[in-house]
Amino acid sequence: MSFVFKKRIGIDLGTDTTQVYLQEKGVVVNEPSMVAFNNRTNRVVAVGADAKRMASRTPSHITAIRPLSHGVIADFDMAREMLERFVKRERLPRSWITETIVSVPTNLTEVERKSVEDLIREVGGNPVYLIEQPLAAALGSGLDITQPTAYLVADIGAGATDLAIISMDGIVGSKRLTIAGDHYNQEIIKGVREEMKLHIGEPTAEEIKIAVGSILTGGERLELTVRGRDASNGLPREIIIKDTQVRYWLVRPAKMIVEALKDLIENAPAELVGDIYKNGIYLSGGGSLMRGIDQLAQKEIGVAVHSVEDPLACVARGTGLICEHFEHYRHLLNTFSGATPFHF
Repeated sequence: MSFVFKKRIGIDLGTDTTQVYLQEKGVVVNEPSMVAFNNRTNRVVAVGADAKRMASRTPSHITAIRPLSHGVIADFDMAREMLERFVKRERLPRSWITETIVSVPTNLTEVERKSVEDLIREVGGNPVYLIEQPLAAALGSGLDITQPTAYLVADIGAGATDLAIISMDGIVGSKRLTIAGDHYNQEIIKGVREEMKLHIGEPTAEEIKIAVGSILTGGERLELTVRGRDASNGLPREIIIKDTQVRYWLVRPAKMIVEALKDLIENAPAELVGDIYKNGIYLSGGGSLMRGIDQLAQKEIGVAVHSVEDPLACVARGTGLICEHFEHYRHLLNTFSGATPFHF
């Protein structure tokens, strides 16, 4: 492992995925935010992709968990173990000083913010700079946020959806929802259990969501063969799930996200609403990959909706852009105040 005096990294600490950007090298870590630990020895046995493969398949003495929930740290010790292993990967050189830019959700409390700062410091990051996720997503999407014009960015992750109106290098208004990709999975699990009388786990629900999930009717008919436990006799059973069934389960949470976008726009100053009409709405994050969610938002709000390029990595790209041009973007950092001019 190489050694340098100083390095600068950007971290997108997501509920589902953690990405680490190393200055001049790009994204060097892209792993599921998951930890598997042994309850008997109280030791971590796997992190990242290795831990995710164990999810819903572990013996009783091994537990696979996500240390982050709804975008915030739920288990500090497990989050530290996970991140420590990520930042000690061979592709990241060791250093005396590790300047760290980390993305955080909007409207965090001071306690939640300090928890993130403490976590990064405990794994070797110092100094630590915070940037709100919609700002990082806007940078990573190539939007010129320095101009006196407003952009509405919706970062739909796994645990939370962050909505923000951005103008002149700052967030003018924001809203955070716990309706996101994980909520879609729970709706699928519930729908399969109640309508198909089959018990499935979250990995299977995720597979269904990606393979046949959609919000609006499309030209292509999709279906997927799924296996699980029969609700009546407890034996294995195989069924075929069609896109029409999944669509029925997913429309309600998708409409809740669209309603939140409407609320944010309705409470924004009139000039900014005019800018949003002109510039459109930008969707980022893994949840924006859901088929038809952009068309639903455009139909309901009447504003052009754009899906950004590579939405899964745009927050990490945003932190990376700050790593590469730190002095230019430094004014965006450490401006977190716990509240914005208007939020819900």
